[in-house]
Amino acid sequence: MQYLNEILGIKYPFIQGGMANVATGAFAAAVSNAGALGIIGSGGMNAEKLEEHIRICKSLTDKPFGVNLMLMNPDTPRMAKLVAGSGVKVVTTGAGSPQKYVKMWKEAGILVIPVCASVLLAQQLVRAGADMIIAEGTESGGHVGEMTTLTLVPQMVDGVDVPVIAAGGIADGRQLAAACALGAVGVQMGTCLLVSEECPIHENYKDALLKAKDNGTCVTGRISGSPTRILKNRMARDYIRLEKQGADRMELEKYTLGSLRKAVFDGNVDEGSLMAGQDCGQLKEIRPLEEIFRSLAEEASVVIRKQQETLRCLGGFES
Repeated sequence: MQYLNEILGIKYPFIQGGMANVATGAFAAAVSNAGALGIIGSGGMNAEKLEEHIRICKSLTDKPFGVNLMLMNPDTPRMAKLVAGSGVKVVTTGAGSPQKYVKMWKEAGILVIPVCASVLLAQQLVRAGADMIIAEGTESGGHVGEMTTLTLVPQMVDGVDVPVIAAGGIADGRQLAAACALGAVGVQMGTCLLVSEECPIHENYKDALLKAKDNGTCVTGRISGSPTRILKNRMARDYIRLEKQGADRMELEKYTLGSLRKAVFDGNVDEGSLMAGQDCGQLKEIRPLEEIFRSLAEEASVVIRKQQETLRCLGGFES
């Protein structure tokens, strides 16, 4: 089996999540320079802004990088065409189906890697031409599905005939090793990169992540059909209370409109939407991206060697 780093020609089998308002061209370049695949998150952008960030990324790295398209964005048709002619190596997608763009991207030599929270959707997208699938469990930050990474990844590996990348709740070498054991060729990470030195989010956001406990997140929007995992704060508590009381979408939007920007740019940890996965409780310090990636790889190697010894407890085998 070829691993993601071998497929993409990068150092580590890691993809950075396409986090809206966070995954800038400069941040994607920093991720790529540190050995993973940097991704520009186009959520909140239009075609002109995306073109600017692609240009910035190219000026800062000669390594492969990609673009994430949130397909609910009304400017997606223009951005999809822009990406096809941009020289970008990879497109990841979310919040919809990229089927009508796949042929154009593949003709441009771009690898198409949709983010999926169910096997059925992944199978449809593979038939449409997707090259790989990111199987994202509900442990992840931002918009989430229902299945956990532990249950989704092996079913995805069995259900599609393309490589599968695990995502959701991956912040250290133990989780990386587990993803590989489940059959994934690599992992996508987001939350643990928010506390990197290079990440452009406000320091208050980073501090909130470092203070978060194991139960530090909640999911807003379950009732309204747009579940989103964020850190618990005043906004989250008010939103969930009103949602349970039957508030309509317009009333709830008063809390969510611009809330991510409040968190990322203003550092408003009370009213902002502090998107984060359940692995937030594992985050203890701010480190350079290169150190985060190296430690994950080294820890995973140690874990895998230890598990070979554990086989003796399970009946074992003789090599």
